[in-house]
Amino acid sequence: MTELRTTELRTAELHLWLRHEARPTERRTPVVPQDARRLVEAGVRLTVEDSPQRVFPTQEYEAVGARIAPAGSWTSAPHDAVILGLKELPDEATELTHRHVFFGHAYKQQPGAADLLRRFAAGGGALLDLEYLVDDDGRRLAAFGYWAGYLGAALAVLQHRDRLTVPLRPTEKAELDEALRAAPGDEEFTALVVGALGRSGRGARAAFATAGVEPTCWDLAETRGLDRAALLAHEVLVNCVLATAPVPPFVREEDLDAPARRLRTLSDVTCDVGSPLNVLPVYDRTTEWTDPVRRLRKEPPLDLIAIDNLPSLLPRESSADFSAALTPVLLEYGATAAWRRCLNRFHEACRELGVKEGEFGRA
Repeated sequence: MTELRTTELRTAELHLWLRHEARPTERRTPVVPQDARRLVEAGVRLTVEDSPQRVFPTQEYEAVGARIAPAGSWTSAPHDAVILGLKELPDEATELTHRHVFFGHAYKQQPGAADLLRRFAAGGGALLDLEYLVDDDGRRLAAFGYWAGYLGAALAVLQHRDRLTVPLRPTEKAELDEALRAAPGDEEFTALVVGALGRSGRGARAAFATAGVEPTCWDLAETRGLDRAALLAHEVLVNCVLATAPVPPFVREEDLDAPARRLRTLSDVTCDVGSPLNVLPVYDRTTEWTDPVRRLRKEPPLDLIAIDNLPSLLPRESSADFSAALTPVLLEYGATAAWRRCLNRFHEACRELGVKEGEFGRA
């Protein structure tokens, strides 16, 4: 397939439609009011759906010139509107006729991936997945990774020290850091961050530092020849690896019953559950804010934390960082190679999952 021309993405006037998030625990936004002002002043037509759970009040968007629409009304948005969000769409059988910008989690053979892509193909829309909106070196142009890693490690520390308050609730970094510093526990423990050099890994290391813990740090060099016994000798493991190709799993089902296992708390920031790229195939579903910890083994105990929207626990800080990175990219919508690559990746994923190219419609 030849690379798509720029004009196949661009319209005369960009109309961005910021949707309400369907997930009740999603408090973040891809564009904060301060950056919404930048978009409006640059000539972007911006529609923002009302959302009582969004950390920034709807009135702040209206004050900077955005048009306000009811929650969920994107389904009847003008055909040329680009629908902007973060997490999954409502799980319905409806065709998707718009171009959508969000984290689709549909390109690694995750459960439900084929159904989602078929909805786009049937309606003639397209998924412009934020995970694949990357620069020429393949680096994401906007990401929540740092905050995901920070929270993944913070929750692991609090759980391991028996200081985790359930259900989880959104907070601010100062309050979270106070909890980390105030929970030293009775004994020191060993911690390991895998994927320590990436965005998520840096965040995890920062949280451990706040908690007064110096973790062991592994990245590509250490995982190529994985010393599984050394991994299991750590009491806390935070997985921050973004796998792009299948690799041998870091922890296997049989490792959970290994007599020498010292691992007690496992925090999976990546949450590739159900994907063949999952490096921790020892659980079959994520955990939730209401029940964030699942016990995988009773004796000796092993607890799992696997929350796939961790940054929403620090919604204000994580949204501000993400929005600052994404807004310049939105201002160049359709005009750069990054957007063309993003659309081409959608077409490739459809073919990989058996969605016929003839079904693509206008996308």
